[in-house]
Amino acid sequence: MVVCVAWSMLPLGSNAIAQSSTPVVMNAEMAESWAKLVLKGVDTEFPNKLSLVYLNKDQIKAPREHFPAFYGCYDWHSSVHGHWVLVRLLKDYPGMASAPKVREVLSRHLSEENLKQEAAFFARDEQKTFERMYGWSWLLRLVIELDGWDDADAKRWRDNLRPLEVVLARRVRDYLPKLTFPIRIGQHTDTGFALGQILDYARAMEQPELQDLVIDRAKAYFATDLDYPVHYEPSGHDFFSSCWNEADLMRRVLPGPEFENWLTQFVPQLATQLTDGTIAPVAVSDVTDPKIVHLAGLNLNRAWCLRSVASALRQDHPLKRVLNENAESHLAAGLAYINSGHYEGDHWLATFGLYAIARVGVVDGGQ
Repeated sequence: MVVCVAWSMLPLGSNAIAQSSTPVVMNAEMAESWAKLVLKGVDTEFPNKLSLVYLNKDQIKAPREHFPAFYGCYDWHSSVHGHWVLVRLLKDYPGMASAPKVREVLSRHLSEENLKQEAAFFARDEQKTFERMYGWSWLLRLVIELDGWDDADAKRWRDNLRPLEVVLARRVRDYLPKLTFPIRIGQHTDTGFALGQILDYARAMEQPELQDLVIDRAKAYFATDLDYPVHYEPSGHDFFSSCWNEADLMRRVLPGPEFENWLTQFVPQLATQLTDGTIAPVAVSDVTDPKIVHLAGLNLNRAWCLRSVASALRQDHPLKRVLNENAESHLAAGLAYINSGHYEGDHWLATFGLYAIARVGVVDGGQ
């Protein structure tokens, strides 16, 4: 079983955050709650936010016509990582009440025909920037989750994903050599997050050329970074910390002692900033605002990155304990916003919650 922290929600306000209490075990009840939340989302076509390039008016279609597998959850990437949640919960809690429904939905969405159509869409030249690289990396994370699972349905879903997987992996290989500078941003296009996921995929799928490409680009982008201005984060509607995504990537790339040296140069005042409020959970002032609610995800993103960075440090490292303590505070704050009853956050936050609690990228991948 997976251990997280118990949480309670304070009234929303400018300084409201969740407070951690006693540890609680993630169990089938929690899995059931999140499965129901995601099941609703993956079959909710509207509202939907498309960001597509159309060459002519005949290409304009409803989301389901473009994406018969991943049409729900407000946008393509949220649908993809919603499916990842369903797969992960089904694997970890096969006896949950929603398991038959989860299997039915996954079989219906991840059909051979649906995914061939989506692969053809992504192969179109005018769509080469669509979901680059955030959505791509979540699709590859879904592949990792299914690959090697000794389950008849999972084997079929995994095989059905191959055409889209091939297209997106090729897109990555074409794009990275051309990306001269990394993208440092608290939203989808952040380079550090995507490269971490793609590196886990390359290692899991035993693709050494892709692994070497990602490591090469990661070092080129980030190996000499100094004095990251962590006090500038977050901005108004971040769901990522670009600082901690970068650190989470580099602990995958660099051996332990090298990573510790790199971290010291990257955030030299970290011991102070972890305890003086500089790196602290943030409140969401309006959970009905689809941008402002991003801050709930920021708490969860920081939680998994801080814990992952701590895991890469030697046992007696002076930052290990305080990193984990800070991570637990962020985890508690982020979990409080899941299943709020507002679709603006509910269509995606369970993904970040599960990723953080399950220690994905540490237990399931990375170094």
